[in-house]
Amino acid sequence: MTYLKKVEEAKRLIKESIAKYPKIVLGSSFGKDSMVTLHLALSVDPSIPVFSILANTEFPETYAFADKMAKRYHLNYTPYVFEQVKGEKCCGKPKVEKTKEALKEYDAWISGVRKTEGITRADFHPVEEKNGLTKINPILEFTELDIWRYLALNEVPINPKYQEGYRSLGCGLCSFPEEDESETERAGRWKGTPDACGECGIHTQPLR
Repeated sequence: MTYLKKVEEAKRLIKESIAKYPKIVLGSSFGKDSMVTLHLALSVDPSIPVFSILANTEFPETYAFADKMAKRYHLNYTPYVFEQVKGEKCCGKPKVEKTKEALKEYDAWISGVRKTEGITRADFHPVEEKNGLTKINPILEFTELDIWRYLALNEVPINPKYQEGYRSLGCGLCSFPEEDESETERAGRWKGTPDACGECGIHTQPLR
């Protein structure tokens, strides 16, 4: 599928989902994939509700960038902040529980996950339903190159931490910049731990 076809299909899926699910919300980390998804969704419905799940250990740049984007795009935006729990996996259970809270009034949510970002996402589908909650994944087929192409062509802002060599950006505890160009995209997540290259849980665990 060509880049332009992927963009067209993503917009179509977002448009159909907004029409089908009156109670729909967009989840955004304000990372590179989330910014593409956000930009696509706003082109369909500028008033779509948006939420973020941020740790108390985010990079300062991430908090500032989220606030800046909320103002820039006049978002209907609700931020949720969770506390990291000592002894638990970084960005694990507390993040999942806070996401459940954010989604409790909604029937569906739009996510910015991609198949090629990690092996745990290879079997994801564009539309997924678990326990009465539907997740829409409009950029699932986008590659990392597609993401940067979209951001550049549409002049979409990015978190300044990417300029420091990060490829997959989480909080300040679980994210590390690239060390070698042969690394996979999520190699910097939970680096040096058994959870390296893994998931926080919000895309793999039931949220209802």
